[in-house]
Amino acid sequence: MDILAIFIFLGEDENRRYTQYIELLVKDKSIYSMHLRLSFWFNGNKIITTSGGGMLVSNNEEKIKKVRFWATQARDQARHYQHSELGFNYRMSNIVAGIGRGQLKVLDQRVAKKRYIFDFYKRELGGLEDVQFMPINEWNEPNCWLSCITLSGKVRPLDIMEALEKENIESRPIWKPMHMQPFFEKYDYIGGDVSEKIFENGICLPSDTKMTDGDLKRVCELIKNLW
Repeated sequence: MDILAIFIFLGEDENRRYTQYIELLVKDKSIYSMHLRLSFWFNGNKIITTSGGGMLVSNNEEKIKKVRFWATQARDQARHYQHSELGFNYRMSNIVAGIGRGQLKVLDQRVAKKRYIFDFYKRELGGLEDVQFMPINEWNEPNCWLSCITLSGKVRPLDIMEALEKENIESRPIWKPMHMQPFFEKYDYIGGDVSEKIFENGICLPSDTKMTDGDLKRVCELIKNLW
C-alpha cells in the first residue's frame, strides 16, 4: 500500500478540497477506513447545496451519537431542559435536507459540468506562460468543484481579478491560510510556506455550472489579453 499523504486538520474543511472531493489519501484504500470523521459543506457555492449546514460521516457509531447529542443542544434525558455539556443548535432541518437530497438526482450532471469547465480553462489558458493548473492524479477523478490557477510571472492574480471586475465578472484569491488570519496570527503553527505561496500566487476562476461556452470564452479572452 502506497501512502501518498498524511493531513492533520484543525477543522475537517479547512482546505475544502479534501472534504468536498472525498479524494483518497491512501492509494487503493478507502478514505473511510483511514479517517473516523469526514465532513461535507452544503453552502450555496457547493455542487450540492442546502443553502447552509453540512454533514458528518463516520464508521464510529459512538462518535456519531456524541455529535448528534452536541448538535441537538446537548440536552440530557430528563423531563425538563437540562444540559450537563455545552451544546449547539446545529441540526439541519428536514426542509433543507430535502432540498439537498433532491439535488442528488442531478449530481452526475453537475460534476460533469464542473470537469468540463476545468478542461475548458486548461485548454484555453494552459499554454500561457507562467500559468499552472492543479495536477490531476491518474488514480482518481476529482469533481473540479472550483477551477484555480497559480501564476509565477509578471501577470499577477490581482491583474486578472481587476480585468474581470471591470466586466462585472467575479473572481477571488485562493483562500488565505488560517495561520495568516488576524485572529490566529499570534499562535504558533507547524509547517512550511506552501499555503502562503498558493495564496500569494493563486486565483479562483468563475466556475458556476450555469456558465455557457460563451461565458467561459469571454473570461478566457479577458485573461489572455493580459499576456
